[in-house]
Amino acid sequence: MGKAAIDYSLYLVTGRELLPEGKDYYESLEEALQGGVTVVQVREKDTDTGEFVEIARKTKEITDKYNVPLFINDRIDVFLAVRPAGLHIGQSDLPLARARELVGDDALIGVSVSNVDEARAAVAGGADYVGVGAIWDTGSKDVTAKLKLAPEGAGVVLDVLEGVPSVAIGGIHPPNVPQLLHGSVSPVNRTALDGVAVISAIVSSADPRAAAAGIRAQVDSFKRARKTGNTQAVFSGAKAARTPKELIEQSAALMAVVRDNTPLVHQLTNNVVINDSANATLAVGASPIMATNPFDVKDLSPAIGALLVNFGTITDKAGMLVAGREANVNRKPVVYDPVAVGATAFRRSTSKELLSHWQPTVIKGNPAEIGALAESTEVASRGVDAVGGGFANPGSVVKVLARRKNAIVVMTGKHDYISDGETVLKTSNGVDLLEVITGSGCMTGTIVATFCAAARLHFLASNAAVENDSQLVQGDHLVGALAGVLVFNIAAELAAARPDVKGPGTFRAALIDELYNVRAADVLARAKVEVLEV
Repeated sequence: MGKAAIDYSLYLVTGRELLPEGKDYYESLEEALQGGVTVVQVREKDTDTGEFVEIARKTKEITDKYNVPLFINDRIDVFLAVRPAGLHIGQSDLPLARARELVGDDALIGVSVSNVDEARAAVAGGADYVGVGAIWDTGSKDVTAKLKLAPEGAGVVLDVLEGVPSVAIGGIHPPNVPQLLHGSVSPVNRTALDGVAVISAIVSSADPRAAAAGIRAQVDSFKRARKTGNTQAVFSGAKAARTPKELIEQSAALMAVVRDNTPLVHQLTNNVVINDSANATLAVGASPIMATNPFDVKDLSPAIGALLVNFGTITDKAGMLVAGREANVNRKPVVYDPVAVGATAFRRSTSKELLSHWQPTVIKGNPAEIGALAESTEVASRGVDAVGGGFANPGSVVKVLARRKNAIVVMTGKHDYISDGETVLKTSNGVDLLEVITGSGCMTGTIVATFCAAARLHFLASNAAVENDSQLVQGDHLVGALAGVLVFNIAAELAAARPDVKGPGTFRAALIDELYNVRAADVLARAKVEVLEV
């Protein structure tokens, strides 16, 4: 009798103590199964054996009715009394080898893992699946002593699983499911989670059927997107290799999308560049809004075209946390500009906190900022400036970081490097005067956000049938990022060539003029783009 194949898409861990007042456990369970739960684990940490066996027996009757496999948490004796599909054990429970001896070869055994070493041991020991976590803080279990993995950490674990199925657990709720699924795709093997394990998001709900159905729809959407290639970042729709000419033409075409639709670009940016960033946004045909209050940004999110988070002065962290999460929920592009992230411990910890709360679509920075996120020592930071000789292979740096972060990465400088984790682009437009005005990099982020909004609008106009799908964000954001970089730098070239430009002051004013005047024909004629083999 072989082991049954399991659909791990929506894994419910029970928690009777979390039920809302007046809600019966068995009633809640059956409604959750009707909503799309595919696996159930009974967890009863403080229940005596007799009661646990009775709960497990009645639970199995209900799960059998829906042909859904049941697992018992930790307790071999309860497993042997009820004989469900399998057993789930943690790192402090019975060793995997001993558990296998007791339950037999036909039973499934899942193992909780929180790091790469534990995952390797589980695979070597013959675990049938692993529970990866805790991803975030959770009130359902005491994980205060453990390092929270966040989606990126889960992705690193997935790289060593060798085909063993995985579910993530810990602090998972409907608003962060898309971020988790997209952000945890493994950086090397490009494997994804098989499902998500939830407790309170379903158990605590007064309508567990609807709660389960909502999460299941998100998981199913992600899996569909993986099959079709239409997902965030490295799955952005760039299915086939494109020539520089094609990429430039696609970038230029987005200029009309911006001017025809006037997307609202929400910017939480540093107070040094607020005015310039707003004017740059207006100049290219979009509309800026600079709201920072957490209550404000939540209400604005459904209406925006894209979000820019530039934490140069880090005065609005609460708003940044809410804005990024709401943009993910509403499937809007998020451009993250971690200004001077490597300069101080506070900036590094703030960046980590932001990226644990939401998934960026594009990460844009100078070599020092990208180097800090990539944990490289090749380029150092001095305030907002990069110092040192530069990266030996900048294309490889952006490609590796894009795969790690599941985001488009844009590294600005004398040459700009852009990657989605597969394709690496090098652009060579721009002028030296950009280095002697404040905020040129920040304005680049503004224009990138504007054109990512256009990339999403273009996608939706061409794919109306999938507009309401629950993917994290839709659109070819590699082209969106490229268009933003090209438009900004070509406008700078046009500004610098004007006879009225005498230095930084006149150049700054001329730059806004040329962002207003630049047209698709200028991009087609002047863009310098290479596709690198990295």
